[in-house]
Amino acid sequence: MRLSQVLYQRLLYATVQAMDDCPFALVNSFRNRMNRPRQPIRRKRTEVIADAVKEYIARHGLKPGDRLPQESDLIDALQASKGTIREALRGLEAQGLIQTRTGPGGGAFISDVSDDRAMELLGNYFFFKPPTIHDIYEARKALWPALITSLEGQLDETAFARLEETITYYDHAPESLDEERIQRLKELEFHLVLVDYCPNPLLAMMCRFPIRLLMSLTVCQKIYDLPYPELRQRGYRYQRRLVDALRAANMEEARCIVSEHMQAAQELMESREAMLEKAFFKASSDAGEGANRDYLALVDYASLLNDGRDSQR
Repeated sequence: MRLSQVLYQRLLYATVQAMDDCPFALVNSFRNRMNRPRQPIRRKRTEVIADAVKEYIARHGLKPGDRLPQESDLIDALQASKGTIREALRGLEAQGLIQTRTGPGGGAFISDVSDDRAMELLGNYFFFKPPTIHDIYEARKALWPALITSLEGQLDETAFARLEETITYYDHAPESLDEERIQRLKELEFHLVLVDYCPNPLLAMMCRFPIRLLMSLTVCQKIYDLPYPELRQRGYRYQRRLVDALRAANMEEARCIVSEHMQAAQELMESREAMLEKAFFKASSDAGEGANRDYLALVDYASLLNDGRDSQR
């Protein structure tokens, strides 16, 4: 038994013994204090200030491009140091809510949180508990019929032109493995085009994230490293039928098609044992370029430190 456990048991025993000799009211007071709910962990001052700034934005109806009060005004109003104010603003900037500009006319300005930024923040949440291919397609099977329903009356000729243009990337057999990879991404982009026309922003976000997750995190060794014509052929046939149903405003048929499509895609992906790559989600187009120079420099630095420690032993 560890020393800390022994001391704790002795202290507990001594407390109980002392309670036997205490007046009844004092014992009850002690027990009441012990049974009180624990106080919540005190939040950092910077977090409180960041929340106050968010409330200020909401209450004053500020829009993207509007300017926050000057730093000196925030310092006076919130009775905080310059360093605390700047740290709070850096936190809001990391969330994508504001942008800071230096120089004449600079300051903190309200920013519109982009889809890419929102996707990255969601990707961070799933970093240590990544969903499986099964999880992703179960969500897609539940969401996509609702997405199709929301698109009734929303698709114009521009939308159909975008869908048709996307399909042309994979309406033929690929000539190389690189082209097959591009075709796979374009098949997923087809669904992103549909999401762009969803009038429900919450539903659009819920539908967009699984697609971006598949595009940026999935390691499909048997799909990407080996030719897989069946996946392209099935995807093309389903999406061709879907466009035709949407053009005819046959929403019931369109819902049936996407349900069949998601089920078939799930079976194909799971049969190839696709797994999610445990890497931070990057929404930008260079997500697949591998480790960047900063990462390599960090690895080299860590290696030097380890070599130095080994030499001192």
